Amino acid sequence: MEYCPRALEGAVREISGQFPALLLTGPRQSGKTTLLRHLAGSGRRYLTLDDPALRELARRDPRLLLQRFAPPVLIDEIQHAPELLPLIKIAIDEDRSPGRFWLTGSQQFHAMKGITETLAGRVAIVSLLGFSERERRSFRVDVEPFLPCTDVIEARGCRTPPVDLHGAFESIFRGSMPELWAHPELDRELFLRSY
Repeated sequence: MEYCPRALEGAVREISGQFPALLLTGPRQSGKTTLLRHLAGSGRRYLTLDDPALRELARRDPRLLLQRFAPPVLIDEIQHAPELLPLIKIAIDEDRSPGRFWLTGSQQFHAMKGITETLAGRVAIVSLLGFSERERRSFRVDVEPFLPCTDVIEARGCRTPPVDLHGAFESIFRGSMPELWAHPELDRELFLRSY
């Protein structure tokens, strides 16, 4: 499946221009890594702490890991190595340039608590959920916030192709996880039970 533009792209760019660190949280398989890797291009190093060797290095010698993967860096699944957080804080305090660290992580409370306490004032935290209907249908995602008043609803209705009843139920039934839309042949119930 080709990359599907996400509504948070603009926010990630804006935050990266203001904060030294960005933490993108959200459910597993919601597209966090895909979004950030797409925006990172070739100028940002990438490491995933799902890799057992990198996770062990991060826990055993976090300073060496950060030397090996110097900013700008995208660290995927930061909750696996909270030992990195104090060193990221030190690195930010030495150089507060915006956009140095991009982090992804689950929404587990203990990991979030450690990040918010250690990196308070240094990290912007943004949450990414599954596809919105606008994202899934490949509509323009850089739109003004939705206001539920009659004139706004009517104006949007004129610009948006209608969804028939079958399409509406398919969207509701299929859900918002990108994997289910990328691979329609997947058994939805099996995927969700296994999730």
